[in-house]
Amino acid sequence: MAVKIRLARGGRKKIATYRVVAADSRTQRDGKFLETVGYYDPQTNPKTFQFKADRIAYWIGKGATPTLTVKNLLKQDRFYEKYEQIQKGADAGSIALERKPERKRKAKVHKVKSGD
Repeated sequence: MAVKIRLARGGRKKIATYRVVAADSRTQRDGKFLETVGYYDPQTNPKTFQFKADRIAYWIGKGATPTLTVKNLLKQDRFYEKYEQIQKGADAGSIALERKPERKRKAKVHKVKSGD
């Protein structure tokens, strides 16, 4: 069974919140999952997310792969730096690393086609 750490959508129409779950890769996005390992709320400013670092480390140790979006959130939370320290024997609660700030994105520029 291929396990992925991915987002499962919740909330209501146009106001999405997500659970970060460990799920079989063959199941539906909002279908059955093995375990909830965090949450993500993109509606707040700044975006809020929380992870259970020890459970994500467990699933990655078992061979689970995070999706691209979850991987980017984990990088922003400096999870991989914490994961290295957990593997060396440090306690997950005692590791104090600051979260990276959100990426600044440029505004989209719409190009206007000129007619001949």
